[in-house]
Amino acid sequence: MAGTTGSGAHGVFDAFHPSKQAGSRKYPRIALPVERMRDSYDVVVIGSGYGGAVAASRMARGRQSVCVLEVGKERWPGEFPESTADAMKELNVSGEYAPGDRRGKEGHVVASRDPTKLYHFVVGDGQNAFVANGLGGTSLLNANVFLEAHWRVLDLGVWPKELRGRDKWHWYYERARQMLQPEPYPENFPELPKLNLLRHQAERMGWGQNFYRVPQTTRFVSGRNSTGVSMNASTLTGMDATGINDGSKSTTLVTYLSDAWNWGAEMFCECEVRHIETAPPGREGYIVYFAWHGRQRDKFKEEIHQDLMWVHAKKFVFLGAGSLGSTEILLRSREMGLDISDDVGTEMSGNGDMLAFGYNTDFDANAVGNPNPSPDRPVGPCITGVIDLRDQQNLLDGFVIEDCATPKALEPILLPMFEKLQSRDVRGRLAGLASKTASRLGAKALGPTFEGGSVQKTTTYLVMSHDSSQAHMTLEEDHPVLRYSGVGRSESVSRINKLLMEATAAIGGTFVPNPAAALLGDQQITVHPIGGARISKDGTGNSGVVNHAGEVFVGNTSTVYDGLVVCDGAIVPAALGVNPFATITALAERSVELVALKHGIYIDYQTQNGDLDLFGRPRFPLYPEAQGQNGHSLPTEVGPDGFSFTEIMSGFITTNSRVRSFWTAEKIARGRSEAARVYLTVTTDNLQQMQRDESHRASLTGTFTCPSLGGPFMVRHGRFQLFSNDPRKPDTKNFVYDFDIVSTSGQVLHFNGYKDVGPAVAFNVAELWRATTTLFTTITTTEGVVLGRGILRISPEALASQAQTLESEAPSLLKKAASSASFLSLFFREAMHQFLGPFGAPPEFDALHITTTTQAEGGSDVKSTRLMQVVAADGVSTNLGMWDPLTAASVPDYPNAADTPQILFLPGAAVDHQVFALPTIPVSTIAYFRKAGFRVYCLTHRIGLTPEARRGHTTYDVRLDIAAALEWIRKSDSATYGRPLPTYVVAHCAGSIGLASGLLDGTIPSHWIAGITASNVFMHPRFAKTNYVLASLSLAPTAIFEKMGDAWYDCNRGGASDNVFQQFLTRATRAYPVGSADETCTSDVCHRSSLCFGRLWSHRNLNAQTHAYLPNLLGGTTIRSLSHLMAMGTSATALTDTRQNLVTPSNLSRLRGVPILFISGAENSVFAPESTDMSYTTLCNAHGREWYEREVFEGKGHLDCWMGAEAWRDVYPRVERHVRGVLGGKGE
Repeated sequence: MAGTTGSGAHGVFDAFHPSKQAGSRKYPRIALPVERMRDSYDVVVIGSGYGGAVAASRMARGRQSVCVLEVGKERWPGEFPESTADAMKELNVSGEYAPGDRRGKEGHVVASRDPTKLYHFVVGDGQNAFVANGLGGTSLLNANVFLEAHWRVLDLGVWPKELRGRDKWHWYYERARQMLQPEPYPENFPELPKLNLLRHQAERMGWGQNFYRVPQTTRFVSGRNSTGVSMNASTLTGMDATGINDGSKSTTLVTYLSDAWNWGAEMFCECEVRHIETAPPGREGYIVYFAWHGRQRDKFKEEIHQDLMWVHAKKFVFLGAGSLGSTEILLRSREMGLDISDDVGTEMSGNGDMLAFGYNTDFDANAVGNPNPSPDRPVGPCITGVIDLRDQQNLLDGFVIEDCATPKALEPILLPMFEKLQSRDVRGRLAGLASKTASRLGAKALGPTFEGGSVQKTTTYLVMSHDSSQAHMTLEEDHPVLRYSGVGRSESVSRINKLLMEATAAIGGTFVPNPAAALLGDQQITVHPIGGARISKDGTGNSGVVNHAGEVFVGNTSTVYDGLVVCDGAIVPAALGVNPFATITALAERSVELVALKHGIYIDYQTQNGDLDLFGRPRFPLYPEAQGQNGHSLPTEVGPDGFSFTEIMSGFITTNSRVRSFWTAEKIARGRSEAARVYLTVTTDNLQQMQRDESHRASLTGTFTCPSLGGPFMVRHGRFQLFSNDPRKPDTKNFVYDFDIVSTSGQVLHFNGYKDVGPAVAFNVAELWRATTTLFTTITTTEGVVLGRGILRISPEALASQAQTLESEAPSLLKKAASSASFLSLFFREAMHQFLGPFGAPPEFDALHITTTTQAEGGSDVKSTRLMQVVAADGVSTNLGMWDPLTAASVPDYPNAADTPQILFLPGAAVDHQVFALPTIPVSTIAYFRKAGFRVYCLTHRIGLTPEARRGHTTYDVRLDIAAALEWIRKSDSATYGRPLPTYVVAHCAGSIGLASGLLDGTIPSHWIAGITASNVFMHPRFAKTNYVLASLSLAPTAIFEKMGDAWYDCNRGGASDNVFQQFLTRATRAYPVGSADETCTSDVCHRSSLCFGRLWSHRNLNAQTHAYLPNLLGGTTIRSLSHLMAMGTSATALTDTRQNLVTPSNLSRLRGVPILFISGAENSVFAPESTDMSYTTLCNAHGREWYEREVFEGKGHLDCWMGAEAWRDVYPRVERHVRGVLGGKGE
């Protein structure tokens, strides 16, 4: 085709072709994901059509931070629908369906289904409108005609004096012209049948001097445009009205918006602005509330418009959402309390738009869009010529007639519509009746594209005239409704229709009037709605909504809201009688310039962009590339591997910050009606990476509402983790929700929530549902001060909506399905692991990592200051560790202030000093007492975690090791201080029984000991229920082991290298009774130790690292030692090796004068809490209560009294209090 370049069918910009790009993207994306939106900008621009785009570009060039909110999506040439089926998918209908002459009767309100769709048909009473939504607004679909308003129109009294006269407009039209670069269809280009036909009609009607080729923003030569964007020459497809794919259309996307992007503006799509409020007291500017429809959030049909997101505009809000959009926003803003003129929504106009057809003329028209036109039969641009009849004696009688290409998407309905709606006028129809019939039959038989058919001989008229501006918009049940009285309209329509009928007859065609008028009953349709927030002619809100600069009036006064500006067709006070976008653009240029001058902002109009690389980075950014508010890196877009879903959780959060229990907090909040809701979108830009990541991380964006805490709050750059390991609890997975929340006043708080999927879900569907839908929530200040606590939940209805929001960014349906299946597989796999409980996969654990990390962080409590070997009376050698104090202790009445108080710790069976020096908890026992100023000793006795334990020793034998350790300490003290120092003993389990045995039989002199903490047992080892039943069986586990010929029970056995019996035992112990459901776990060490000793802890008190560390913590025991322990546990008394009772009156007398604190965990499953009570009662009766104390710790088990992550908060301080009380005044 002469004078053209381009590829034809899907001719994307050459510069955008993927083969020319380093990355994999086929099209640019200058809009950012909403996840990257900042809380506050200097300027917020609503809409991205001509008015909004001008404001974005000019304010960005004024070095203001700019946020553009567009309800539609970002589309580039190559992404617009062409077929009827694809176009219908992009059609959104809303308004009031009211066919016929209603005479004020209400019609049926049609709610908008999806405002992000490209085509928006607004039905109304007497007036309908067709507009576009997308980044670029109406410019994406208009016919590109750049015509200035007639100078007499600009001099009408509806304009304020500041805007009357051509001279007030000239420079701004010129500025728009320089940016958009309109030009007429070149004379040396191929002839266009529809253009020739319009000229022919003009000549036959005597309007030849009024015909000319229109200036239009279509590129006819490839090259860079005024902004630096690479453009293609038009392929003359005529597809402009549904979005053209050849890259020749100079939309605001490739001009003003690309310029704004290059100067640092940040744009966000699928953001439906609902209303505007002034910022709260103490904060400047405005709050713009919007519903984010991205990531399938609109599947929550009610909440999408209830829990609104917002952005703060520090200086300016420019409304450029189009006449209908800006008017709706202003109406709703007024309902929400913004004082706006009563004029808002009134005296709107359809710009006198009329659509009609000349059907089956004598001439070829070729006026139906074709994405692949033949080089010798191009359609041309949508509009190419005009019959300009505006200059009438009565200005308001003027109008223009333009040729128009009908979109290909309408092709299937054209012939039946024409056949049904053709007028009854017979002029020109009798002549050539045979040829007319042939062309009609040809179209019916061969389709509308048949060159000689009636459709190809049909011309389309687009008329712009003057109407009476009597349309008005209201909100009914929050839905915009457009009505038009029609007074004075029908006469003008009839007059123009009569002229069109004559013009059609002049070329042998049949006149088909406006289909909307014919099908809907005297209804009109406009593609140029204007007004609704019109400029006041007298400078007050009494006669308009804005002043001459577009600034919104406060009510009906002359005072304006500083920085609140309307800059689109909504401010045009009456029909222009011509395509309005040139005037709207000029008006926006003027408004932005005046507002900038008023506020001292210099707009740099001179600096050129050069060649823009829209796949690259802006040349003049205001912010560091891809940086979030907190400085962390953020994705610029969600790529083809991206995945997202949205969820809503509702519940109650109390502001009673003293309440620590989530359940109690929820109960209190419910009683106070302290409701709360979070509406979150979870997004990952790489699903595969999320699946590989152990914590399955993704980002969070959304809103949080809780009136009792203030707000509404925006969620910014949050962190989400799916089935991540809970560091606080073993075998527990969390859904983590962690983010800052920002209120409209600028207050920043922190939200931390987690769903707790723990062992209790094992084989319990109801519990699994509860766990995965219950969010334990804490709200704090950024400094960590708790402000609120409560519980949020997902309802079944919300979950059903959530399931519909699963969205993959993959390019094809097959890949989208695979992506969704992959995510669901991850979810159900992790859920099944938890559901299978003890039969799930055991946790992976790196013991070396924990040990080395803790030591590197100062874990000196792991490695002793000194390690000694002590030899007992029977020659058995054991290890005694010593740790020096970290501070000087303060013990009142201690014998010598220079002396260091000391404690000897005695662990239980199958363990060593690590139970008191754990590297996996915040504060271990030894670390606690060292920091308190004590020298700490710990003995690993002969039945502990030591090779010596395999020799068959019993708990009774342990007394010999304790005696040897105490003797060593006394000798060391004598060498250092000249005398033995008082030694306090903390003894646990077998260590405590061994200590009691030694004191009772005299092996350990009582005066060697200053005082005792007896942990969970002392001289009355009474088994808890399960242990007691098991030990009482005739076929006890010890007997089974002996029959299997194994004298050693190892808590760490059962692996692949062990014998079949041990492997079977390991599997079998997973089903061993452990108590409540939340005590189940996947640790073989935990299960095997439970079979041997009973459950050693309440799992909720162990953090995950401690539970994973168990293989390093637990050893084993001999059958002989275990048999001795079982004998004591069933008889509830300390026994010698020969089973003689040690608790006799004579033996008890040896304990006189030794202060003892008895402690027990209320949930001890090894020794019943009654064990310490029996010893306490016995000694109180024997020696008096003043020597003895006892405390039971609720919620604690056996070893977790010392190994629990929170033991330093309750157990350690209680023991320390007793130690200090005992050592004060103690001496030899």
